[in-house]
Amino acid sequence: MATNLETHSLPLKDRVAIVTGSSRGIGRDIAIHLAQLGAKLVINYTSSSAQADLVAAEINSSASPDSPPRAIVVKADVSDPAQVKSLFDSAEQAFGSPIHVLVNSAGVLDPKYPSIADTSLEDFDRIFSVNTRGAFLCCKEAANRLKRGGGGRIILLSSSLVGALKPGFGAYTASKAAVETMVKILAKELKGTSITANCVAPGPIATDMFFDGKSEEMVKRAIDESPLCRLGETKDVAPVVGFLATDASEWVNGQVIRVNGGYV
Repeated sequence: MATNLETHSLPLKDRVAIVTGSSRGIGRDIAIHLAQLGAKLVINYTSSSAQADLVAAEINSSASPDSPPRAIVVKADVSDPAQVKSLFDSAEQAFGSPIHVLVNSAGVLDPKYPSIADTSLEDFDRIFSVNTRGAFLCCKEAANRLKRGGGGRIILLSSSLVGALKPGFGAYTASKAAVETMVKILAKELKGTSITANCVAPGPIATDMFFDGKSEEMVKRAIDESPLCRLGETKDVAPVVGFLATDASEWVNGQVIRVNGGYV
């Protein structure tokens, strides 16, 4: 009975999960939440190495001192296919186990919030390189390497802006709309593998990326647009991703789940 209770309380017990962009923001809280569900974590970052180390240290601090680490840190740019492959290689080698869960949380936006007419080609390419190409490369690797036959989960972070269609977010919203389309097709292409593929699409969440470049007025407007009269927090998003990572979510596949407090 004790074993059953333990398994029930840790639905991801010893399953390996990669969370891209998990050194801070939403990705950080997702990684910590998956660890609390029993998963072994690969904390991925592009530039914030000190922050990634802190996330891994927080997860590993809960393990017994004589046990191997439950979280490792791997630097990888998701827009580079060689680095994405290396990210998956590192996960398999570190834990000696197939990967069950991929959460792609790495993303960028343009904090100048330009109209489409004023968006530079360089900024457009940068946004699509990380948000869309990055999601594609992670999906491609995951589709070929995730555990088959049960427990395989691909979860991509999108944005409720795909529904809200706000001016000033043209390139960013388009990059996320492409991800939502891709995940719906991927779910069908994975037929027979028992791997599911879904998007989680947060609304405005109080992270550094959200506040970057926004005036007080822009922040207040986002709060006013919420029926719950507040910004979302990372802790509002992480449990939804956690559910999608578990066996309980099996019948949710090829879906976009908006987590936005009624923002759209």
